[in-house]
Amino acid sequence: MKLCTYLVDGKNQYGVVIGDGVVELSEPLGSEFPDLRSLIAADALAKARVVAAGRKPDRRLSELTLLSPIPAPEKIWCIGVNYRDRNAEYKDNSDLPKYPSLFVRNPSSIVGSGQPIEKPKVSEQLDYEGELVIVIGKEGRHIGRENAWSHIFGMTLCNEGSVRDWLHHGKFNVTQGKNFDRSGSIGPWIVTADECDPKGPHDIITRVNGEVRQQDSTERVMFTFDYLISYLSTFATLKPGDMIATGTPTGAGARFTPPRWLKPGDVVEVESTRIGILRNAVAEEK
Repeated sequence: MKLCTYLVDGKNQYGVVIGDGVVELSEPLGSEFPDLRSLIAADALAKARVVAAGRKPDRRLSELTLLSPIPAPEKIWCIGVNYRDRNAEYKDNSDLPKYPSLFVRNPSSIVGSGQPIEKPKVSEQLDYEGELVIVIGKEGRHIGRENAWSHIFGMTLCNEGSVRDWLHHGKFNVTQGKNFDRSGSIGPWIVTADECDPKGPHDIITRVNGEVRQQDSTERVMFTFDYLISYLSTFATLKPGDMIATGTPTGAGARFTPPRWLKPGDVVEVESTRIGILRNAVAEEK
């Protein structure tokens, strides 16, 4: 199933994507499961299937304002330098990392597919980073790699937008440059693990104004999805609806000479064959 969250009359709703439309789940299931995260936490996908079975879409996707599929996750984990060629991009002659680089994002830094991402007033260095995202479906701590796959509910996509000159304001962290309001996006929907096997392989492509800038496969990641779940759950309890952005391939704008920063009017598309396309135009912060 493809599950999305969207706005109707200023209220968050969720539903099943079928073709170019959405079968609404909020009305029939809302009293029991008010949002998609609560549906995931209750392991109630079977109920959603029953409700959606045989129904025609209630709304057209083109008429909806899509939000991040989980608008307010407890945690958005982001993995840095996970594709093999990425380490070489830093040109510091360092060995391949022993452990993942890790930071977190606030939900306020994320918009849904079709919504503008914003270039901040204080920087000209907004950059794109196309990523695959795994969505946690079952709570766990100290999860062994052999059990990690069962904790994945599904997958979605992320443009993990970065404000490059703000990544190094602090001595040891990149948090500032990763958390500008509305600087990144997640979506357009979650594809459940039974239809999009997280074990992959999965392709990932990023285009800017139709030009391919990034292209790779999960066959080339250094830290696999099961390892990431095991590693993160060593120190933090993973909760239903938590998201893990699993790293970006080579080819971000900062790596060109000269750098190719995003500007208002640009359109960024992040695509994976079994998930779909996350598409956002760039706007100037008001």
